[in-house]
Amino acid sequence: MIELNAPFTETAMRALKVGDMVNITGTLYTGRDAVHKYLHDGGQAPVDFTDQIIYHCGPVVVKEGDQWVVKAAGPTTSIREEPYQGDILRQFGIRGVIGKGGMGDKTLAALQECGAVYLHAIGGAAQVLARCVTDVTNVYMLEELGSPEAVWELQVVQFPAVVTMDSHGGSLHKDVMAQSQQALDAIG
Repeated sequence: MIELNAPFTETAMRALKVGDMVNITGTLYTGRDAVHKYLHDGGQAPVDFTDQIIYHCGPVVVKEGDQWVVKAAGPTTSIREEPYQGDILRQFGIRGVIGKGGMGDKTLAALQECGAVYLHAIGGAAQVLARCVTDVTNVYMLEELGSPEAVWELQVVQFPAVVTMDSHGGSLHKDVMAQSQQALDAIG
């Protein structure tokens, strides 16, 4: 298990390879469809995303007293961000993306160019992953986008993920697809 601590530098991310398991400690920013489209279309970033990780997540967050508390923080399907992700990585200096299901060739090319990685979080474990969130530092664009689409600034400790796309052109998703196609062709 590799301990990955903020800030997430290009050197640290380029050292990771497909298959590496990591525990992330530091800040994660959530970002789903609406934020990706907004940023891609020229919107101003609500925070400095340089050397940060974007988590494809619409967390379940409730207000307890004057504090936000994350009750569930599972990954959402990442491929929906494929039209935007590569450009956003390049434009904002993002070093990592967390989600589920992987992404496509445009994102893979941007990961190589930018020195970034795609990390797979476990789908269906939203309440378990929420236990890794120690604090909600802030929330941005809540009124404009609503709770699941807002940018939540989360402090995490030992958030588990697996590198499934790296900055060297490796993609577990692409490999599995090719192997599956070969198996289908063999029985076909």
